[in-house]
Amino acid sequence: MGAGLFVGSGAGIAVAAPAIVVAGLIAGALALVVMRMLGEMSAAMPASGSFSVHAERALGRWAGFSVGWLYWFLLVVVLAVEATAAAQIAHGWVPGVEPWAWVLLFMVVVTVANLTAVKNFGEFEFWFASLKVGAIVVFLVLGGLAVFGLLPDTDPVGMTNLTGEGGFLPNGWSGVVSGVLTVVFAFGGLEVVTIAAAETDDPARAVGRAVRSAVVRILFFYVGSMLVIVTVLPWTAQQAGLSPYVKVLDAIGVPSAGQVMNIVVFVALLSALNANLYGSSRMIFSLAERGEAPRGLLKVSGGGEGSSGQPGGVPRRAVLASVAFGFVSVVLNLLWPDTVFLYMLNSVGAVLLFVWALIAASQLRLRARLEQEAPDALALRMWWFPYLTWVTLAGLLGVLLLMLTDDAARPQVLWSAGAAALVLLVAVGREWRERRARRDPSALTDR
Repeated sequence: MGAGLFVGSGAGIAVAAPAIVVAGLIAGALALVVMRMLGEMSAAMPASGSFSVHAERALGRWAGFSVGWLYWFLLVVVLAVEATAAAQIAHGWVPGVEPWAWVLLFMVVVTVANLTAVKNFGEFEFWFASLKVGAIVVFLVLGGLAVFGLLPDTDPVGMTNLTGEGGFLPNGWSGVVSGVLTVVFAFGGLEVVTIAAAETDDPARAVGRAVRSAVVRILFFYVGSMLVIVTVLPWTAQQAGLSPYVKVLDAIGVPSAGQVMNIVVFVALLSALNANLYGSSRMIFSLAERGEAPRGLLKVSGGGEGSSGQPGGVPRRAVLASVAFGFVSVVLNLLWPDTVFLYMLNSVGAVLLFVWALIAASQLRLRARLEQEAPDALALRMWWFPYLTWVTLAGLLGVLLLMLTDDAARPQVLWSAGAAALVLLVAVGREWRERRARRDPSALTDR
């Protein structure tokens, strides 16, 4: 749960109206089945590289290389967005401290947390998540009481706002489609749990529990809060860029609602910053393990090389490499937010959908292989295989095609496709060069 939920959901409500609930269910279902596929593979074959490792095993080295580097690039670019947004909030509280100083502080804190034992990352994330979950639960309780007129100075709202102001579908199904495009990216980040599962005592059990609980989280926290928002207030009261949660809390008389939500959004941003640095470091470490990134990144705390899942073993060079590129992204964001950094941000705008599509393609191949070679490893099975996997692939393709028809989203698809093509070209070139070297070992030496 990040700023995409607490702030970005306002844009979804503005285009989908009360039907944002339907848009949330569609986007949530898409994210949920992708998580189920990923959970099936991660429970059977836990790895710190998660879907990058699965793609390599299922489709070949080109796929593992491509999805791993694209996902790493996505996370380190998003680091800049999160750090800069958190700094802007902190600057509003303490104007005497420049935003760049706040960025530096946040990056140093999360870097230190990720350089120490993995349990420290978990401890940070536990408290961050507890505050976010607590805020959502309180919001749902207060919103529910407001709907039934059980708060002081409130009258029962009932279903008036769901059916008024043009009805439940005032913008038609095209509004729902636009809502899906807006909210689907709020579910990005769920896949990090399968990366973290590789560092637990029982990876198969850990990923299974996480994937199963995703159902409750999506329905309760995401869809549930959207339902409360459009029930308490008319959808026309929402504005893109403003938190709908603040609007609702103001309407029901919660003092200083804006500052309360600023604190929640601030914590959500730091939580995402922490988790994305963790995920990016483990992804590039996994790439290095498979020879797809510099081997110098394999150094772990304790003085050796090997799996970051070893007791006390933290891939410190991988963490520093990720945060270094994150700092570069922050500088670009501060200096050229509307040019250089905007191009970088557009180049990762649709990468999440590419990653999800490769997860689905990998699961199609690996499930058949596992059923033949190691059926006992399938502790967590994908529902209605293979039909639902094919439906999910079609759904992801549909979202990409819809983005191409949207003026605001089209640059993201095109730039992301360009980035993916570049990485794929490098992957194919590496494989061609290695095959050539195997046929003629002197070829590389001569060059």
